[in-house]
Amino acid sequence: MMEQAFLESLMDKAWPALEREELEREETGDWVLRASGGVTQRANSVWPRNASGGLEEGPGIAPSVRAAAEWYRLRRLPLIFQIFDDSRSAALNAYLDEQRYTRQSATKIMVRGAEGLPVSTSGRNVEMATEPSEEWLSVWWTVDGRGGEAELSVAHKILSACPALYALVRDDDGVPAAVGRLALVDGWGGIYSMATSAEHRRRGYGAEVLAALLNAGTHHDLEGFWLLVTEANHGAQRLYSQAGFSSHGSYLYRQAPLRRAPSGC
Repeated sequence: MMEQAFLESLMDKAWPALEREELEREETGDWVLRASGGVTQRANSVWPRNASGGLEEGPGIAPSVRAAAEWYRLRRLPLIFQIFDDSRSAALNAYLDEQRYTRQSATKIMVRGAEGLPVSTSGRNVEMATEPSEEWLSVWWTVDGRGGEAELSVAHKILSACPALYALVRDDDGVPAAVGRLALVDGWGGIYSMATSAEHRRRGYGAEVLAALLNAGTHHDLEGFWLLVTEANHGAQRLYSQAGFSSHGSYLYRQAPLRRAPSGC
């Protein structure tokens, strides 16, 4: 079974923030402050990498929270924590409850090994590349993007900062239908940016992209794969379960009340 700390590290490397700084305090452990112009919560949140789960009193956490808040204030960003469902985060979570931080974007983590690959496909041609094309970006951003060209440019930098494969499948008329990304990190593969355009949904395009990414992973001798899916997206969870993925924890984002957060898991 994959250790939680290792999985968190893989996730951080697969979606790297453009700016990061470590905040180390004896009371709270090692936190990583991440900022990327407000594009996606993942790249603009505090990752309590080595959170001190044994701390029970809020006053010990408060100075670290204030320091993190100031760091984000200087970048004109809200203070957001990525909190994993793990005992190490218990004390911080309790403190954030006391401060009435909101709970947002609850997300399941799913994993599978490399056994049973390659999987069979329907025979549709899935295009693979090592960089996201304009068509790839257009499909993904139309489905999951928040913002305009400036935000898309930041997202492109985040994507390109980690070695990855990009899959795109077209319909019978040659129109891009669905896309996905396989981040290659430390011998593991992360499935990200799975998106199907509205007019192509429920026609098997997403399953074809997923199969192509898993099969592509066999050429890189990967130990296994992980992916992230919002807890409300039951359709995607069924697709991933059918592809051999099983639940391996969860996380959510905590933000101070009365502030607006960037979207996305």
